[in-house]
Amino acid sequence: MARDAFQFLDLPRAMPEEAPVLSRIRGWKEIYGGFDAEAAARQSGRCIDCGNPYCEWKCPVHNYIPNWLKLVNEGRLFEAADLAHQTNPLPEICGRVCPQDRLCEGDCTLNDGFGAVTIGAVEKYIVDEAVRQGWRPDVSKVVPSGHRVAIIGAGPAGLACADRLARQGVQAHVFDRNEAIGGLLTFGIPPFKLDKAVVETRRGLLEHMGVVFHLGVEIDAERAAGLLADYDAVFLGTGTYSAVDGGLDGRGLQGVYPALPYLIGNVRRLLDIRRPDDVDLDLDGRRVVVLGGGDTAMDCVRTAVRLGAARVTCVYRRDEDSMPGSRREVGNARDEGVEFLFNRQPLAILGEQGRVRAVRVATTRLGEPDAAGRRRATVVDGGEHEIEADVVIIAFGYRPSPADWFAGHGVAVGEDGRVRVDGGLPGQTRNPRVFAGGDNVRGADLVVTAVFDGREAGDAIARMLRQG
Repeated sequence: MARDAFQFLDLPRAMPEEAPVLSRIRGWKEIYGGFDAEAAARQSGRCIDCGNPYCEWKCPVHNYIPNWLKLVNEGRLFEAADLAHQTNPLPEICGRVCPQDRLCEGDCTLNDGFGAVTIGAVEKYIVDEAVRQGWRPDVSKVVPSGHRVAIIGAGPAGLACADRLARQGVQAHVFDRNEAIGGLLTFGIPPFKLDKAVVETRRGLLEHMGVVFHLGVEIDAERAAGLLADYDAVFLGTGTYSAVDGGLDGRGLQGVYPALPYLIGNVRRLLDIRRPDDVDLDLDGRRVVVLGGGDTAMDCVRTAVRLGAARVTCVYRRDEDSMPGSRREVGNARDEGVEFLFNRQPLAILGEQGRVRAVRVATTRLGEPDAAGRRRATVVDGGEHEIEADVVIIAFGYRPSPADWFAGHGVAVGEDGRVRVDGGLPGQTRNPRVFAGGDNVRGADLVVTAVFDGREAGDAIARMLRQG
């Protein structure tokens, strides 16, 4: 298909078909469909191929976005898939879960009046359709190096690291405590955003490349010592699982849950692999209040809707423009019936006979920026009131949970629990054979930033091993 540099004037931005609200909230399927070849080509053709592609620079992995849009427009799908993987080991996943409105699409030149190119949907199409047609990563020319690397954690950082190692002849062995790969891609992100079959397909692609998975394995001090003795290097992609609870009084009441156990328990229920300590998810007819304003909070409110809650309220201490999550996710939640209460500071969770009954909040206004540049939320006198609740979910964020054995092997962590990667190479800790990346280094962040860290660490490890 010939490329028309002015196609954006005649062809508006279009997303794949979106499932109607009333049907999608009754199930767990992804709410967005996929492009067919014609729609993908047409939407890709809207790209004006900027001389300085802002989309590419805004993307944390610096995808060659205009280049693979051009390939899709020309019908060169397998070449587009190869190019997408040069920068992003998990493009079909990032195409689904990245907040494109704040990243690549937010910086698209056409976003100023014409509608950004639908970059995320095209990225998703490239891999989904290429794999369906038989595309696989080409590792036929990879020469085995004889080196082996152990990766602890099968989340996005660990999977990205494994991909880069495999492409350079280093055998990657990935260890994870869960029964399936993906980390929070599988167990944290709800299926209506990321179908779990997509993660399993990625597992097949990685196994095709020679990656070996060891699942259901907890890495304690003894096993860690064994990995360091048996492998040439170790990568830590252990994520963040320690909840920030805000110190709220009443957080121990029955019916109060941290976000991750709630989300993980639901996915385990759907996958029919429940554990005895999973959260009780009987929300039918309940009043659910979610505290927080990020993407995890949006996952929580939208999950509550699908679990039959009678009323779902999201409480956030700043205004809507200050929310850290995806605008698209906020819009989806609002479409699905979630009520938003902005400029409300949670003060305490109130109970009766040991069970939650309400959240006490105070009205806030935004003042001067804090150290991170965000305007502080200050409490307004006389603005306290209660929000009735049967269930409260705390989604204030998560911190790393460094293993006890880190210190004994020269892996330093900061006061906040984050692994220090100041060893000289990307992702390298103070132990030169141990690397780390993703949320355990950054704190809770995006999937795509974890992918970037894993990619960079994998390349650094392979380079170190080549140099001896």
